[in-house]
Amino acid sequence: MNTKRDVKAVAIRSVLFDLDGTLLDTAPDMVGALNALRAEEQLGPVPYAIARAHVSTGAIGLLKLAFPNHADRDMRRLHQRYLQIYADRLSEETVPFPGIEELLVTLERSGLDWGVVTNKPASLTEPLLEALELLHRCACVVSGDTLPERKPHPGPLLHAVAQAGMDTSAAMYIGDASRDIEAGKAAGLTTVAATYGYILPGDDPSGWGADLMIGRPGELLDYLPAGSR
Repeated sequence: MNTKRDVKAVAIRSVLFDLDGTLLDTAPDMVGALNALRAEEQLGPVPYAIARAHVSTGAIGLLKLAFPNHADRDMRRLHQRYLQIYADRLSEETVPFPGIEELLVTLERSGLDWGVVTNKPASLTEPLLEALELLHRCACVVSGDTLPERKPHPGPLLHAVAQAGMDTSAAMYIGDASRDIEAGKAAGLTTVAATYGYILPGDDPSGWGADLMIGRPGELLDYLPAGSR
């Protein structure tokens, strides 16, 4: 049975981030691509606030929101076209969440490694991180198609830890969806729910079982070694 850890008692030496909704605010470009596709299909836009909350469900989740009555065959066509549109505007409006850059600099200056574990495909993940000049700073990047398994399976997190030479007992994973916390706990990492991210209506992060919840990235500094603050 998994129980919550005393986070302040854990000597955190590395931090892994989910991408969309945790490290980066990708909603402007992801929703923008969705509504560009809707326009191509002669449909009006999905309200931004509604679509933003669904970004954590990925491209398929967004398409199900925007095209709820389409058959699977048509959905495959829409999915392919959506990815093309999104790839063309991958980093037009995407930025790190407020406080993320300061957090990353603090981690780096303190000698703590950080990396990314996401369900986003590598063909989008790595160009996006490169465009924002973050790729070379990552100790590891595991995308949704790096392995056969995706979150909530713990495999991607265990792969990231091994790739970067991290210690699971001293590693932390931050995400804005229940699958992130499920994967992190199964992998043996300290888990953090990012409540500033893309939370679906009716979803309650306090029920995910995370070791910690933060409403802004800077709050994480209180749980890192004293030298990091």
